[in-house]
Amino acid sequence: MKILIIEDDLALADILAFTVQRAGFETVMAYDGLDGIARWQEESPDLILLDLNLPKMDGMSVCLHISAECSTPIIILSVRSSDDDVVQGFRLGADDYVVKPFSPRQLVARIEAVLRRATCENVAPSPIKAGDFTLDLLNHKLWRNDELVACLTPLENRLLEVLIRNSGQVIPKSSLIDHIWGPAGGDRVMLKQLIYRLRHKIDADLWAPKCLETHMGIGYSFLPDVPIPEEKQILIEEMN
Repeated sequence: MKILIIEDDLALADILAFTVQRAGFETVMAYDGLDGIARWQEESPDLILLDLNLPKMDGMSVCLHISAECSTPIIILSVRSSDDDVVQGFRLGADDYVVKPFSPRQLVARIEAVLRRATCENVAPSPIKAGDFTLDLLNHKLWRNDELVACLTPLENRLLEVLIRNSGQVIPKSSLIDHIWGPAGGDRVMLKQLIYRLRHKIDADLWAPKCLETHMGIGYSFLPDVPIPEEKQILIEEMN
């Protein structure tokens, strides 16, 4: 498997390359944001290690650009450790956020965990349904009847999968975290931000108002039987 390392610190970039090569991965290097996007387009890597403080184009902009185009997993590596920075990284589509300094063993473990999740998502699973909703697990798309509701990131796809498979039931936060990131890979802050991103996509659309329910102190549920708003129903009838 091929990993693209986008890091402007040459010494650290060499250490990262040595670490992932020793773990059995092929590496591709880029030393600024624009070159990172070019190398991503040329090489089609299986995963990206992305620094935030990059010349020419900052890491957040690179993350947003790539995650908007495809589902290539992205792990952000950064000295920025505030909640706001971590939250922003996940909102822009990162699959994991590792704060510097970190141990080589920890980094390799995080890479392997993200790749396992991405591999599982690419095994051509069958779409799953709840009410009028259909989740295309392979292409990361949520439909209601024949209308596209949202295109999802890999993490959003995993979250919505477990909610739809258990539609109408409250899923505890700990269970969602284990399903999405594994027992040691996520926390409640990360889950909250992922829920925020998903709700913004599926509850902002008139096709799917308020179908993602929060149960304070417990967890979340997906409600597939929320009716289509009257104004949307009138539009459908006029089209028919």
